[in-house]
Formats: sequence, structure tokens, C-alpha cells
Amino acid sequence: MSFDLTGLPPTLSEIDLFLKDDSPDAYERAVDRLLASPHFGERFASLWLDAARYSDTYGYQRDEDRRVWPWRDWVVSVLNKNIAYDEFLRLQLAGDLIASPTKESILATAFNRLHGQNTEGGSIPAEFRMEHVADRTQTVATSMLGLTMECCRCHDHKYDPLSLKDYYALSAFFDKIDENGIISFFTPTTPPPTLKMPSDKQQARITRLCQAVTEAEQGVARVASQQKDRVRRPSSSADWPLPKPTAVASFDAHVAPPNQLVEGRHGSAVRLTGDDELAAFKGGSFDREDPYSLCVWVRADQKHERAVIVHATRAALDSGSRGHELILEDGRLSASLTHFWPGDAIRVRAVSPIPLDHWVHVAVTYDGSSRAEGMRLYVDGGLVSTEVVRDCLTRSPVDPEVNRIAVGARYRDRGFTGGEVDELLLYDRRLSALEISAIAGEGSVDGAAAATTDELLEHYLLTQCDEYARALERLRDRRHELFAVENTVDDIMVMRQFPGAEPSRIRLRGAYDQLGDVVEPNTPAFLPALPDSTPADRLALAKWMVDPMNPLTSRVAVNRFWQAVFGEGFVRTPGDFGAQGDPPSHPDLLDYLAVDFVESGWNIKKLIKQMVLSETYQRSTHTDAESIAIDPENRLLGRSTRRRWPAEMLRDNALAVSGLLVMSVGGPPVRPYEVEVSFSPAPRQTGEGLYRRSLYTYFKRSAPVPVLTAFDAPDRSVCRMSREQTQSPMQALVLLNGTQFVEAARVSAESAVSECGADRAAVVERLFRLYTSQRPSSDELGVLTELLDRQRDHFRERGDDARALLSVGDRKRDEQLEVAQVAAATIVTQVIMNCDKCVTRQ
Repeated sequence: MSFDLTGLPPTLSEIDLFLKDDSPDAYERAVDRLLASPHFGERFASLWLDAARYSDTYGYQRDEDRRVWPWRDWVVSVLNKNIAYDEFLRLQLAGDLIASPTKESILATAFNRLHGQNTEGGSIPAEFRMEHVADRTQTVATSMLGLTMECCRCHDHKYDPLSLKDYYALSAFFDKIDENGIISFFTPTTPPPTLKMPSDKQQARITRLCQAVTEAEQGVARVASQQKDRVRRPSSSADWPLPKPTAVASFDAHVAPPNQLVEGRHGSAVRLTGDDELAAFKGGSFDREDPYSLCVWVRADQKHERAVIVHATRAALDSGSRGHELILEDGRLSASLTHFWPGDAIRVRAVSPIPLDHWVHVAVTYDGSSRAEGMRLYVDGGLVSTEVVRDCLTRSPVDPEVNRIAVGARYRDRGFTGGEVDELLLYDRRLSALEISAIAGEGSVDGAAAATTDELLEHYLLTQCDEYARALERLRDRRHELFAVENTVDDIMVMRQFPGAEPSRIRLRGAYDQLGDVVEPNTPAFLPALPDSTPADRLALAKWMVDPMNPLTSRVAVNRFWQAVFGEGFVRTPGDFGAQGDPPSHPDLLDYLAVDFVESGWNIKKLIKQMVLSETYQRSTHTDAESIAIDPENRLLGRSTRRRWPAEMLRDNALAVSGLLVMSVGGPPVRPYEVEVSFSPAPRQTGEGLYRRSLYTYFKRSAPVPVLTAFDAPDRSVCRMSREQTQSPMQALVLLNGTQFVEAARVSAESAVSECGADRAAVVERLFRLYTSQRPSSDELGVLTELLDRQRDHFRERGDDARALLSVGDRKRDEQLEVAQVAAATIVTQVIMNCDKCVTRQ
């Protein structure tokens, strides 16, 4: 029962106290103690992590690390608090959409971002974005409804009442977030949307600095309002000198082919192939608090669907590249400042396309505000109407590896093919509209004659007012301080509804680029309908999911909890309650428990307590041959089911009984010995990281640690509602030779020898009780004592072998004890570890 409820063995003192307690409620009090243990949440979180396809890496070829463990800790925490199961599901489906969402409720939605994410060369963002949506759809359908929705992604389900339209109607709930299909290739950026998770100290600093930024912004506005009367209209160019650029690229010198020099607006210009990037000059990277301006003459010979004109990035933004850019989209100018496209960026786009076949002066200005309203576009000296494409820049757009402005092309992108560029100017401040007009007019101040009062004031403030310049500098400094702290804050992928999401469509034959009819978010037609009175979003889905009228959610949950406690569910296919699944062995009992579960307020601990207090649970695994012949698979529950403990319990058992286990709850993933010998080896930790519970072991999707996979732990690439049970020689070899198990065996042996001294039988009995929670029979005691004697004699003759055995693992051995005696006891411990009573529930 201790394993079933906490995943850990009982201590010898707990066993002795229970055996001595003759009170009628002794068993129930033991149940209550285990349900109240902080390790209860760890035990049942492990089951949910399989269903949620949790891993500490993104998967696919590169399989890089990601920071999602705060969600795992949230699961442990809320299970320990006995969160109602309906609330548990509701928060994971729509914690961002509830009334007054908290950081905790938003964190819960990371459940829907735990799928694999790709960044391999040639990956198509739109394709993998649809894979993300499909994964969410199928995971929710399997883990919460017991439906095999993946079977109708391409066509109607062959066996269950699920149609192709049902699939895409359900998936429509999950495609309304602003995400890219692939993750960052160049930088360790968390794919947006994200939740920032500052520490208390960081949050205090952010709050203080936000106030400082607000005060600085008010100071800028105050100075501006005080200067209105000092505005004057310039009468000549002498009164209005052109601003001096920070960097200039005139393209009058030699240009490496196949780009070529042509006659330009001023001397020579460069005609671009669209495939060959031209480095204009070094520098040019700006952080989000840095104002800047960029001016360039361009000549386009066609309406480009997409064309890169100028950029300070490493590659196309779909590969997670950071920086700023000026491009054409459907012939329209588009400027952006990006940390990770599209969820963490600002972009504005001109409403009208630029003129073709003649020189056009183009300018971009940015004020350092991190807001789209602070970015402007100009054509031929005039401010153009723009639309906001994205307005959510929360982190630095600077890539430390980028230190140049480039023209005409970009890695993994479409260049300015056949376009011409001349005189690129860069400024480290925001230029006024009148300065842009003057630059476009090549020094003319004619634009000033028609300038509005606001334009004249802007020009005066930006070019002549020292007090305003000081106020801007103070504002930039305050923003720099704030953004520097924000850039250090950890974050995690979550769900966030995107108002600008495109309509959901059926994908014909499941192909991402074969668009069918538009579908609205909806639930499978054969189940109760969504209420008409609520918007069809994830919150509506969450409420529908846990509505008592939904016949599946409670039954799927009860079945899985029963499986966790009894080894098998009423339905042996917990992820398939359909026609191809296994029918329930006890349908009336499943119905009763499901209804009672809902009526209890979806009380998880109450449900589990019901199960373990039952006479059925307390039955022995031992029975007679006739009963086995009648019911070989124990479908009638006439006895308790024998089953091997899961991989995590076997490892945790060895650590716990040896005294090595670090019992702290939560925290980042740890890297014990096993990660060094995985398919993709990683450096192991030292100290406490070696001895944490297996729940916290670093889980690499493409290379889970061998000790877990040997005992059938899944790779968590997809939702898994149950684990296979295999038997192989590899499992015994892991228990005999795995560093963690050998170290645990020798530490246990040292403890037994230290406590029992030369009493060989006492040493054996203590080790046997530690690992099996039982006293050995006389035969077992005799066999193991004889083994202890033989091994002691063996190691006395081979001292080097004994010392080699006792040097396994980082824990230093007790040098006060006889080497041969401890080595012999270690071998006995390893034998006990491999015996049926240690590895099997019985």
C-alpha cells in the first residue's frame, strides 16, 4: 500500500508500529497517513506525466533542453492539496481564460505545450504548427475522454462515431494561440506564448523599476508640454542641418558578384540577386530600449510577395532569429523588432504597396518603447498609414552573434530579387518626421512650410531641446534597467488566446496545406453539445469536459485511478473506450464509482481511499490452482494482482531503503549516473542530484535513461495511459550492474554490517526486511546466509575485487568495516534486489 499511494517503501519502524497496532481503525489510519504524505503527489504525478507526454527536451533530431519542470511541480503540488479533479482538468485546459487568472492557473496550461517541437533544416512552420494542434487534440481526447481521435484526422473513424469534422472541430479549440511551427534554431528562446516566472526578489525589482519607467515617461511628456511655445518654423536649410548618420553604405565601391553595381539615385547603386546577402556595415543591432532610424533608397521592379531589403538578423524569423528588419510583404513595407516570431515581437506594415520602377525613399523610426505605436514607416518623406501586425515585445531582440546590417537577402528567406538599393543611412536615435522629409528631399526644407504644429514641436524636441534630450536619456536608462531584469526572468510555454487567429479549417486527408471547409470549435457530435450561451473557446470546452452530463470524463478518470491501485483498470485499454477497446470487466461498479466521484466533488483522495479500504484491494495475491484455472487473468478480482513495480519505484526503493534518497519535493530536473550511458550521453551531477526521486530525473525524449526504459518507461513522445509489462534478462542486468543499484546495495550492506556486526543471520534478515518488507523464511534465510559466507571467503582471497565493488558510486565507504564482510553483504543485497518479492507487488 505504501508503494501504491506514495511510490516509496515503508520504513521498518512504520511496519513494526502497524503490526503492533491492534485497534480496528489501524489500517484506515495508515491509509490516511499515506494520503497526507507529500510523496502522494509525486506518485500520482508520475502517472499524469505519462499522459501529458512530459519531457525536459523538445524532441526530434536536436532534442534540446526546455524548461517545463515548473508545470511538473505544479502537478505534484495540487495533487498533494487534493485539488478537485474537475478543477485539475479545467485549469490545464483553460487556466488562462478563467475569471481573474493567476500565474498558477496560467502555468497549468503548459499541459498543452508539452508536445515535441522541431527545428530541423527544411522544417515547414505551417506543417509543424498543425502537428502541435493535432498533438493537443489527440492528447486531450485520449487522456480525458478515452477516445482515439487520431484515427479520424484523415477520414471518418472506422469503428467509433467520430467524423473527420469532429476531429477538426475539436482541434479548433487548440489552434487559437500565436505560435510558430518550429522553435529557435540559433538561440535558447522559449517559444511564445510564455509565462514569466520571476522570483520574489526579481518581482520586487520589476515592480520598482516599472514605477520608475512610468515616472520617466511622465517626465518626458511634461517637458514636451512645457516647450510648445518655443517652436519656430525654419526659413532655410541653414537653419535646419541634416542629421549626421551613425553609419552609411553608399554602394559606390566595388560590389562582389553576382550582385552588381548599376546607376543609382546618388552615383552607383546595387542590383540584388535575392540570393546573395550584401553586408552593408558593421554594428546596427539595437535593443528594445534603443531608439533608431534607418533610411534607404529602393527601386522595386515587381510586386514582391516577400522580399528582404535590410536586416540585422541571422536568418529568417521562422527559425527563431532575433533582430530588426525592413522587408516587403505583398509589395508593402513591413518593419519589425523581434525576439521570437510571432509571439514576442512588434511589427507594423504599410497599408499600401510602394510604387514600382522608380526610386523611392524609405525610412523606419523606432522610439525605444517596446510598443508597435513607437515604430513608424515613411515613403518619400511622408508618414504612411500602417497596420499593427504584432505588438508584444517582452524580451531582448539582440542576437549577440549578429554585428552587422545586411542588404538584399537572408539565410532561409526570400531576397529582394531584381531590386535595387542605394544610400543606406543608420541613426542611433529617432528622427523627426521633418528630418525624414528633409533627407528624402535631399536637404530641402520645403516640407517645413506645410508642417503641422505637432510636427514642428516633435522636430524641436528631438533636435534642439537639451532638456528633452536629458529626459529621453533618463527614460532610456530606466527602461534599460527594467528590461535587463526582465531578460533574466525564467519563463515557460503556456496557452494564450490570440484574437487575430485565422479561422480553423478541415485539412483534407490530414495534410496541413490541403484546406477544406471552415469549422467552428465544437465537441464530438455523439456526445452532449456545448451550451449555446457561451463562447466556443477552451474555457467552454473545459466546462463541458467536466459537466456531469459528459459520460466519459469521470469514467476515464476512475478507470485510470483503479489501474494505478489495482494494476489493471476495469477497461484494460484506458486510452480507448471505443468499439475497439476492451469492454469493462465490471461496468456497474465503474458507473457507480464514476457517479460517486462526481458527487463527491471530484475528490481524488476520497476515491483512492475508497479503493484501498475495499476488501478487494486487501486480498492476497496467493490463491489456489482452481481459482487460477477459472480466472487466469484475474478479471473477476478474486485475488490481488501480481505485477512488477514500475521503473521509478524500483530505483526509488533502492535509494530509499539504503538511506541515499533525497526526499525534497520539486525543483529542476537532475542528472543521476544513468544519463551518462543513455543513447545521447549527458554529464551527470554530483551530490544530491544523484539521489533524487526518479520523477525528477532529466527526461530526454530521444534518449530516456536506460534504467527506466529497461523497465518499460515510455519515451513520452505521445500520450500514454498505461505501460507495457515486459520481462527480459536486461532488467536483471540493470539491477545487478547499474551504478545506482550497486551503490545502494553496498550502502545498505554497510548499514546492516555496522548495526548487526558479526551476526550473519541478523545481517541477512535486516537486508531482506529492508528490501521486501517481510521477514525471510527459514529456507530463504539459510540460502542467503550460506551465500554471505561464500562471498565473504571469496572476497577475503580477492581483496582488490572487494575494494573495486565498494568503490562504485560517489558515496564514500565506511573504512572502519571489514572490506570482505561488506562486499559479501553487498552481493547478498543485490540478490535480494533481484528476487521476486522485491520487484513484484504481492
